[in-house]
Amino acid sequence: MADHVDRVAEQWARERPDLDVSPMQVIGRLSRLYQLFSSEMKRTFAAHGLDPASFDVLATLRRSEPPHRLTPAELMRSSMVTSGAITQRLDRLEERGLVTRTRSASDGRSVVVSLTDEGRTLVDTALPDHLATEERLLSALSGEERDALVGTFRKLLESVDTKS
Repeated sequence: MADHVDRVAEQWARERPDLDVSPMQVIGRLSRLYQLFSSEMKRTFAAHGLDPASFDVLATLRRSEPPHRLTPAELMRSSMVTSGAITQRLDRLEERGLVTRTRSASDGRSVVVSLTDEGRTLVDTALPDHLATEERLLSALSGEERDALVGTFRKLLESVDTKS
């Protein structure tokens, strides 16, 4: 059964038979899956008044050891939010009462970001729905297929991600 990526690769193979277009078979599908999965996850987060980056910050704080506090630099390293977005994201989360920023007791120059009770409740409510969405998106795969993908994706990430 041919999909959109197969059709694109066939067209390129016809138009440029001198090129190996097989990488498109992988990258094109990863890209398409990312778009489709992102759309579904955004819908889940929106049902909780969140976007993916806000959820990621709250989840990063929640999964850190109690009392669920990190510096902005630690948040950047532990989350999927870029340095340019962290301040803006923290401003919005603080305005909503989901996090607080306070001066560090050990170093008055640094700031510590803490998850509020409201923030913890929100992320604890959103997480099961997020996991259910991910489960639904992966439901076509067996456990063995998922394990194989995990290993394959880990290998690819290790080869290209200099931050690992």
